[in-house]
Amino acid sequence: MIDKVLTKIGLTDKEAKIYLVSLRMGSQTASAIAKYSGINRPTVYDVFTGLIKKGLATKIDKGAAIYFQVTDPKNLINYLERDKNDYIRKIEKEKKDLEEIMPAIQSIEQKSPTRPKVQFFEGEKGVREAYEDTLKAEEPIRAYANVEDMHKGLPDFFPEYYDRRKNARIHIRAIAPDNKMSLERHKHDKKELRQMKLIDHKKYEFSPELNIYNNKILIASWREKMAIIIESEEIADLHKKMYDLLWDKL
Repeated sequence: MIDKVLTKIGLTDKEAKIYLVSLRMGSQTASAIAKYSGINRPTVYDVFTGLIKKGLATKIDKGAAIYFQVTDPKNLINYLERDKNDYIRKIEKEKKDLEEIMPAIQSIEQKSPTRPKVQFFEGEKGVREAYEDTLKAEEPIRAYANVEDMHKGLPDFFPEYYDRRKNARIHIRAIAPDNKMSLERHKHDKKELRQMKLIDHKKYEFSPELNIYNNKILIASWREKMAIIIESEEIADLHKKMYDLLWDKL
């Protein structure tokens, strides 16, 4: 169990095994660790070189022999923090590089004033990417939403998304089935910049979500893990009028 967690955080199988052996034995030579672990001595040296680079082990030259020992297990947390910070710096640099070339990328894109632009997204990652686009809304979002299926479809995305939408000062109107989750979120409407109108879930239950904002319509299927964004001033305008008509009738 412990070795599986260690490999999950980035250690190799041999690093995890030797880490645990060294933890039990304390300061020892490579020969002693090799004998106890069943891993040959040259490999033990190589593994400890990797662990030392990760800040998880040390070596002491006592003249006749070199002794190896893993550091305080709490350093595993520090190792993860360093790994996280390195990843964040990498992503930030890649983001900056991408922002610099974005005008050049956008200049390649063919744009037509009359033809609707349609984007397809697949899988959980794709649906997240599609939903992120709603944070570009320059007006209140009009939504048909089954809150229960939203949270099941992207359990690690909501309600963190609500906070980011709120921080962006984007309001939303939602028509939703009155299931348990919708009723719970309805309590937070004011705090989350939302107006919600509930409909009878027994009569009007639905799963996909539809968001209308700017000149776009987002359709997200939580159960099939796919989404579509249609970009069209004319089609979006029709959906806005249909939504407003229904909203006023409810």
